[in-house]
Amino acid sequence: MKINSDMLGKVLTMGAALLAIVSTIVIIIFISTKGLSTFINTGISVKEFLFSTTWFPDRAVEDGGPQVGVLAFLLGSIIVSLLAVLVSAPLSIACAVFIQEIAPFWGQRLLQPAIEILAGIPSVVYGYIGLSLLVPFIRNNIGGLGFSVLAGFLVLSVMILPTIVSVSTDTLRALPQEWKEASYALGSTRWQAIRLVLLPAARSGLVTGIVLGLARAFGEALAVQMVIGNTRKIPSSILDPVITLTSAITMDMGNTPMGSLWNNALWTMGLLLLLISCCFILIVRFVGRRGGITS
Repeated sequence: MKINSDMLGKVLTMGAALLAIVSTIVIIIFISTKGLSTFINTGISVKEFLFSTTWFPDRAVEDGGPQVGVLAFLLGSIIVSLLAVLVSAPLSIACAVFIQEIAPFWGQRLLQPAIEILAGIPSVVYGYIGLSLLVPFIRNNIGGLGFSVLAGFLVLSVMILPTIVSVSTDTLRALPQEWKEASYALGSTRWQAIRLVLLPAARSGLVTGIVLGLARAFGEALAVQMVIGNTRKIPSSILDPVITLTSAITMDMGNTPMGSLWNNALWTMGLLLLLISCCFILIVRFVGRRGGITS
């Protein structure tokens, strides 16, 4: 009976692992096949696709023909995501230090669960709050239309905060207690121990949390789409509207015929997002292998 149970467990776990591997491979092959068709079937060059801002995927041949340049979308995603991380990362690391080192008792019992609840809020709720409160506030008190880069990265910074806080807190918690005690024994204050010992020791885990937050920000679609204005141009200030790769895909995918250049270009944008996600994964693995404590 025990042998049968062990065999059943091995079969189930191996089947689950194979299913995950096969699903990943199939998804990569499918997206790659659809995404590369833009360059194979229509003759669009990679340089034109990545570095052009002209987006007329349905333009008639007599008017110059279709063009699909995604530079404005790509720069929009990069600008909004990086600004969100620049805002959220210092706040998240400060929250993690407060939870773990400054007030561990009620910080771990109250503050950390409250922050982690933010991770369970649906994206549409963040977007609706930003649309109802943040956009009018920016329009009435700062300037512009309200739909802007500023609104987009502020919403994203709140959305990625739980991810960075959770990873950073777990990383600090995993550090050996002896390191902090040795720092105190040498005469360090609590702030000196945190700044000179704990944070450098947890650097790889903190960077991992920041990269994971950046990946979450880069792949977010609905909440950002509701507050950024979705204008196909490169913004000149944080008060200008912008568009991202994910916003363009969600807005246009349902309105394009399968196999058309427009549809293929959207799949190519999805392939670009997949490659960027793979880059984030490689960065996380590289940081983890450089040593130190990771969560």
